[in-house]
Amino acid sequence: MKQLKRYALIGIFFVIIAGFPAHFLYEWTGKNRLAGLFTPVNESVWEHMKLLFFPMLLYTIPAVRKLKENYPCAAPSFCFGILAGTALIPILFYAYTSLLGKSILPLDIGIFAVSSLIAFYAAYRLTLSCKLESQTTFLCISVTLLALCFLLFTYHPPDMFLFAKTPVTIHSRCE
Repeated sequence: MKQLKRYALIGIFFVIIAGFPAHFLYEWTGKNRLAGLFTPVNESVWEHMKLLFFPMLLYTIPAVRKLKENYPCAAPSFCFGILAGTALIPILFYAYTSLLGKSILPLDIGIFAVSSLIAFYAAYRLTLSCKLESQTTFLCISVTLLALCFLLFTYHPPDMFLFAKTPVTIHSRCE
């Protein structure tokens, strides 16, 4: 249990720390298309979901390999955490902006941090309970499909609200 807790705590910090520079990486690389596949290319909510998804996926792959001997349910649990944390970003963003009528940068950052925390907490608890063992294939395929959607929709987004550039009202940076 101590090993799993350590991996979860380190994962939270890894994702949060990696997410901040990832937010600017596309711009810093001169709008490199490869960097854009894994980091936000615009201010849409969809693109900001990458800030949690790809760092957590990057962390999860070696973590699950290390944990699988002592925690055989780590893979589906961490996949669930990735999906839950990623889904929380638009849920929380649209909830607060519908109430306030605008986006506020500190709240956006807080949503990212809270989503990361919840993602790893869920992975931790579900790994211990082993409740998702029968869902391993489904959850791993779901993460893979979401990764493919991020890659596809980065440069070919559907005409839907999730992919629209959000108006920058309180943000300190503009496109």
